[in-house]
Amino acid sequence: MSRLFAELKLRGTSFRNRAWVAPMCQYSSVGGYPQDWHLVHLGSLARGGAGLVMQEATAVVPEGRITPSDAGIWEDGQAQAYERITSFVRGQGAVVGIQLSHAGRKASTQPPWEGDEYVEAASGGWETVAPSPVAFGDWPEPAELGADEIRGLVEAFRAGAQRALAAGYEVAEIHAAHGYLLHQFLSPLSNHRTDEYGGDLDGRSRFLVQVTDAVRAVWPQDRPLFVRLSATDWVDGGWDVEETVDVSRRLVGHGVDLVDVTSGGLVPGARIEVEPGYQVPFARAVREGAGLPVSAVGLITAPEQADQILVDRSADAIMLAREVLRNPTWPLWAAHVLGDQVPWPPQYQRGRWRR
Repeated sequence: MSRLFAELKLRGTSFRNRAWVAPMCQYSSVGGYPQDWHLVHLGSLARGGAGLVMQEATAVVPEGRITPSDAGIWEDGQAQAYERITSFVRGQGAVVGIQLSHAGRKASTQPPWEGDEYVEAASGGWETVAPSPVAFGDWPEPAELGADEIRGLVEAFRAGAQRALAAGYEVAEIHAAHGYLLHQFLSPLSNHRTDEYGGDLDGRSRFLVQVTDAVRAVWPQDRPLFVRLSATDWVDGGWDVEETVDVSRRLVGHGVDLVDVTSGGLVPGARIEVEPGYQVPFARAVREGAGLPVSAVGLITAPEQADQILVDRSADAIMLAREVLRNPTWPLWAAHVLGDQVPWPPQYQRGRWRR
């Protein structure tokens, strides 16, 4: 059997393979509540053979949404609305995960197909917050969070994790990447604070560590906790691979089981050197330097390519994004290409590829 279709176990959770669905925003929620789109979208990816289906960035407070149409987990009714989705995903043999998020200064925008522009409060938006009053590009300057507000957000992440557990999610991922709030605290480009949440790496990572501790405290010991980190800002003087490895090493002691390694998002217009598998070296650096499992993502499109990344021990799992939007049954197709025998939904057996 290929490495891609070998089982992976983290704590008490077994993943049937290592072809995983990355969290991808759908901008299709209403008041933070999922719609039929989410059931069909996430359900089809589970039906397509993925080992893990990770739900999109899900805001722990209303002001944490990227757009007014983002998913939320700040009230109990939302948790109840996700139950039919988590039940269906699990019923297809996939593990179901949720990404807990706050967008910080990158919140209150339009969906990308409407221009990806800042939405003023008069038009349904809200004032954004950040570690420091440093704007993202030409968007409005965010309000600096006070220490009490930061502690309140730690509690919001904890409460969001509790609701996610009630909703049936098996994996929780803390979103500290792509220029959103926790990443904003990590990077010296966006965090100019002089209090306990700024300055050196201890200060800039304090919020993330506190959130991790709060989520781990309510997340069952037999269920995995992930953190998504951008390994580099792709800008001189910004967050870098060495700091990512350092923080990842620290997170091991706070109950994190896997780091989902990506990059960028903090600075508009950063020059990113994109090529197939361009973020895999970052994943390998974290895996080797921090000594914990990692996932790799970014222009991983071919089954042979994905499998070789795992064989080379550059990562322990592959996060798939645009490729599974194009082909929701990519894992089933990849198994065929690699010569692995994996279960198909009985309703789809007649479409199975034959050798």
